[in-house]
Amino acid sequence: MLIWIPIEDKNGKDSKISKVIDAKAWALVNFNAGVINSIEFYNRREDFNDFADFIILENKFENFMEYMNEGLVVLSVRKEETIDEIIEAFKFKELDEVGF
Repeated sequence: MLIWIPIEDKNGKDSKISKVIDAKAWALVNFNAGVINSIEFYNRREDFNDFADFIILENKFENFMEYMNEGLVVLSVRKEETIDEIIEAFKFKELDEVGF
């Protein structure tokens, strides 16, 4: 499955999540069978033309309707900061689902 995360910098698994408005780049995490298979970095999310499954936001108060309309499941972190911490929380269903 493919997971979008807005990030502050391109630093591999140590990249830190940011608010969408402040994102310097986007990480596209390929997650399968409980492990990260790969992480691709994009300057803009629009540079990737295929379908992703999830987007993980820094907080549940960010504008999320655009992503839901695209068919993405929108999640938000609790206290996790790096991609590695976020995916670990994702694996154990410790992220919050964003919605109404």
